[in-house]
Amino acid sequence: MPGPRGNMLGRPMPKAKDPGKMFRRIMGYVMKDYAPHYAIVIVCIITSVLCSLQGTLFMRELIDKYITPFLLNEDALPNYEPLAHAIARVAVFYAIGIVASFIQARLLIRITQGTMESMRNDLFEKMEKLPIKYFDTHAHGDIMSIYTNDIDTMRQMISMSMPQCFNSAITIISVLISMIVLSPWMTLVTIIMVGVMLGCTGYAAKNSGKHFVRQQKQLGTVNGYIEEMITGQKVIKVFCHEESGIRKFNELNDELFDAAKKANTYANALGPINAQLGNLSYVLCAITGGALALSGNVSVGSVASFLSLNKSFNMPISQVAQQFNSIIVAMAGAERIFGLMDETPEVDEGYVTLVNVKKVSGEKLEETLERTGVWAWKHYHKDTDTTDYKPLEGNVVFDGVDFGYTDEKMVLHDIKLEAKPGQKIAFVGSTGAGKTTITNLINRFYDIQDGKIRYDGINVNKIRKDDLRRSLGMVLQETCLFTGTIADNIRFGKLGATDDEVIAAAKLANADEFITKLPDGYNTMLTGNGASLSQGQRQLLAIARAAIADPPVLILDEATSSIDTRTERIVQEGMDKLMHGRTSFVIAHRLSTVRNADCIMVMEQGRIVEKGTHDQLIEMKGRYYTLYTGNSIA
Repeated sequence: MPGPRGNMLGRPMPKAKDPGKMFRRIMGYVMKDYAPHYAIVIVCIITSVLCSLQGTLFMRELIDKYITPFLLNEDALPNYEPLAHAIARVAVFYAIGIVASFIQARLLIRITQGTMESMRNDLFEKMEKLPIKYFDTHAHGDIMSIYTNDIDTMRQMISMSMPQCFNSAITIISVLISMIVLSPWMTLVTIIMVGVMLGCTGYAAKNSGKHFVRQQKQLGTVNGYIEEMITGQKVIKVFCHEESGIRKFNELNDELFDAAKKANTYANALGPINAQLGNLSYVLCAITGGALALSGNVSVGSVASFLSLNKSFNMPISQVAQQFNSIIVAMAGAERIFGLMDETPEVDEGYVTLVNVKKVSGEKLEETLERTGVWAWKHYHKDTDTTDYKPLEGNVVFDGVDFGYTDEKMVLHDIKLEAKPGQKIAFVGSTGAGKTTITNLINRFYDIQDGKIRYDGINVNKIRKDDLRRSLGMVLQETCLFTGTIADNIRFGKLGATDDEVIAAAKLANADEFITKLPDGYNTMLTGNGASLSQGQRQLLAIARAAIADPPVLILDEATSSIDTRTERIVQEGMDKLMHGRTSFVIAHRLSTVRNADCIMVMEQGRIVEKGTHDQLIEMKGRYYTLYTGNSIA
């Protein structure tokens, strides 16, 4: 019984977190590896702004010191040398500003891409440490959206929005000081109009911010639905659900459209409104400056410079307002990114170490060990301060196990069973009876609420999870093959396996015959979950992958349920070879798998209602007899 499958549509949207906290965490990523680089960027921004300001202030000097005297002294021979020196000085400032801008741009590329790389690495590392429960309760497409859409919003914020906002802040401060020096009265007019612009910006941000957060979350939902539809295209076409799929997608897409429309209604109107308010501010300053110039309070050059500064002052405010969209979206993306990073990782309190003794150098086991004794657990003797290795035989005991995916609803009740070394235990029962859930508990994909599960007498909670899972082989109904060669996929069960070991595992699984007939043999590249292979061939590779790990315990989850009868015989032969001498748990689907089991567990509603061999259960004429005579096991 699998865990509650992820569906973003049914999960309540989390409340928005503190934007200030999100921003500090973003800056933490930036400064972690690129603090010196970002310091240089800040210096470059300041340099660029001040150099640009020199050009604006030069207008006052140009008019008052050069143009006006030339006009008033028409008969005098003009001396252009001082003007040429002044222009050269301004040109030097502009050149310095260009160099600073170039350095800034180059460094920002490195900072942004490096930060994104670090963030993706941390995201993936955290994802690999999360328990299976997380992936059972979150849509895979939504998780992918965090790696793509949300990370991209961060890129835009770090590379564009943050530098633009800092540039604007420096510009506003430096220009404001210059305007006050030129004319306090015109500065007052400018500040009043800026207050109006900030009021409009605040109103737009308040009304659009919540919708930008909703837009990012809805985008993840749409991506999750698309991922489900792509994965299930064959099922959709078989049942002719194209129209219903389109309708559902349109509903989700309409919700995304609604969120995006409401978010951008205010945000997109903000730029034109602030631009017109800036033009109005320019006109009012021109009127005020003209009046002051006519009264002799300021010079014509000061008015001209001030009007240029007015544009320089209003422009960064408009730019900051325009960047508000990106910042709000990035904050929403950061909430989802750090939400994943803050998920509780899988806890491992185990301390018992299991090892494959073939890999233990300098240690020898008794020659009388069985083949399944290749796996062993380290046993430390306190009295003698020595360590030896005890063979891992594969004895598994469930002692009064209760389990539920949530504490409110138990799905397994008082499960008691013992699988002795080398035994084959089969589980049969209706869909949802809890068969798969039991196998998920053996390898601790989930932890139980009550009872104990013992592995060779050791409570599985005390065994290191990595060691426990490496000692358990699994062959599932849905085979997962990765992009790479056939040899690489088999070697996934034991990354350090030699080519000879790969071939030996394939032969044991009956996979060598079809592999050698392929054009590139074991070097044949697989993509798209092995789409070029048949279902049976994929299953044989999964069996070979389990075989190369050489585990003492096997879990087979309906591994032959989706293949034809002829292929089943080949796969079954491979599984029989693999199960020989190993403790095996088989979720039964076909009668041939059930009949030769050492013990069959009949499950209903999370309980073992019958147990015994095939003949014993037939004689009981209970639930198993009904299933068997009805020719339906799973």
